[in-house]
Amino acid sequence: MLQMNVEKVCYVIVKAREFDVQEAPLSEDDAGNMVDNEFRETLAEDEEDATEDELTAFIDAMNEDEQCELVALAWLGRGDYTTEEWAEAVETARSRREGSTADYLLGIPVLADYLEEGLSQFELSCADVELAHL
Repeated sequence: MLQMNVEKVCYVIVKAREFDVQEAPLSEDDAGNMVDNEFRETLAEDEEDATEDELTAFIDAMNEDEQCELVALAWLGRGDYTTEEWAEAVETARSRREGSTADYLLGIPVLADYLEEGLSQFELSCADVELAHL
């Protein structure tokens, strides 16, 4: 069973969605109509945008158990494991742990979707967290 606080997972989901929507800044070689380019520039990653830094700092501040569960939850959501294999997934995340967990997780293009799906496998959701704060 998931031991980490669901609110922490939901925070990562929200920030991962913000991070995923960003695109690399346009280069001078990019062609296309002006409206498309202006739209893309709006979504382009800004050097002053702190989303990636915030998310990295948040994940880095988690303890090792939480980081391993977060990785295992992404794997669960991706379909690599089932809830019956949860302990194995967490242990595999622990044994494969090297380098930055945040860097690994941010390298997963649809991280937020995988984490949401992982939560749903435990019959949890961020909607539950939102309702608790109303």
